[in-house]
Amino acid sequence: MKKVFLIAFLAFFGIAQAQVTFRPGLRGGVNLSHFTKGDSYTYYDGIDYERTERDFSSKTDFYLGFYGALRLAKYYTLQPEFDYTRQGSKFTDFDGNKRQLDISYLSMAIANKFTFTDKFNIHFGPTIDFQVENNFDVDSDVDLAFFLGAGYNFNKNFGIEIRAKKGIIPVLDFSESSHTNVVFSLGATYTFDTK
Repeated sequence: MKKVFLIAFLAFFGIAQAQVTFRPGLRGGVNLSHFTKGDSYTYYDGIDYERTERDFSSKTDFYLGFYGALRLAKYYTLQPEFDYTRQGSKFTDFDGNKRQLDISYLSMAIANKFTFTDKFNIHFGPTIDFQVENNFDVDSDVDLAFFLGAGYNFNKNFGIEIRAKKGIIPVLDFSESSHTNVVFSLGATYTFDTK
């Protein structure tokens, strides 16, 4: 128990001694998204019943948003984010037709960013995504997800980042199987000077 109090005290002392800063910024880039494969389906092809899996593949789209970087300690920044993100998936139906499923979200995320040098950071956290547009029947208007990413800052304003995000609420349900969002993002950031 003493160790827990000592760690909490040192963490609080480190935050208290750090110069807390807040800097807003913009982020945007490319999404490569798809739905998880899910279980096999049983379908009737006119002659017999067959089991198969839908083949979901990635579609390319974009995300755009803004953030507020609240630097609480030398190595830690708490970064709330608000994004518009276009996601979805491509797939081939049982008749061999290629289709594209599009879905757009307004996303709120909390990034926990750990900076190891002035240039390199890793970040992770949860998101809650509210569906605003789609071209198919969506099973849930809300998605909860978690992301993990890394970033590199060229200077105090410009940077790049890469992330992987995995949803946990089914967005699509074809009778026997449900599918969740998977998104890989690559983009740029611009942090404003506030002095």
